[in-house]
Amino acid sequence: MRPVSALLATFLLVLPSFAADQTREQRRLEACGQVLKEVLDIPDGIPQDLLNKAECVVVIPSVLKFAIGIGGDFGRGAITCRSGEHFTGLWSAPAMFALEGGNIGFQLGGQATDFVLLVMNPKGANSILGSKVKLGADASAAAGPKGRTAAADTDIVMKAEVLTYSRSRGLFAGISLEGSTLRSDGGANKNLYGRELSAKQIVRERKVATPASGRVLVAVLNKQSPKNLSDPKSLRE
Repeated sequence: MRPVSALLATFLLVLPSFAADQTREQRRLEACGQVLKEVLDIPDGIPQDLLNKAECVVVIPSVLKFAIGIGGDFGRGAITCRSGEHFTGLWSAPAMFALEGGNIGFQLGGQATDFVLLVMNPKGANSILGSKVKLGADASAAAGPKGRTAAADTDIVMKAEVLTYSRSRGLFAGISLEGSTLRSDGGANKNLYGRELSAKQIVRERKVATPASGRVLVAVLNKQSPKNLSDPKSLRE
């Protein structure tokens, strides 16, 4: 009986940890929705015309935002893209993503910092969904302009594949994240969806439906930017 009792005790000890891992991704995804909702409600925030031309949105909430309390979780969030072959449909189920290295540690500085990234063309979207990319090297990146009427046709904005923003201590601004890397968080996706899936399978191939914890994120984008207003020719390049 002792071996059985010992095995049962071990199982009971492991079970809470496994449950906590399962809920971590759900909390993170819920935080992504809340952060994006708050950011898009900022009057002097992301220009609407830029959001309307974005193929994908990446949201990285701060650890403090959802009270995980584990420093290593900073830089973890989610990506969602417009559905359809040419990114012309509604927003997809989210894939868990990681933003690491480069300026991340510097930007954190012990503060609660949220990041929002707009992916501005199919090339950038397919690159980010397909493999780990370094911003500024594998994908061109720039600090995003802010303000509802900010000019979105400057050379920097027009050439950038990714526009980056941050919010810290209530201050919202475009910020450079060159040198940082973006990658799919495979373990988190497996925990969230119950099986191994690539970001491309989740976002582009629609292998899964949006989980309950991701509905706010997707609903906010479907409400705020239901149609892709990019030049149709650019979506077929």
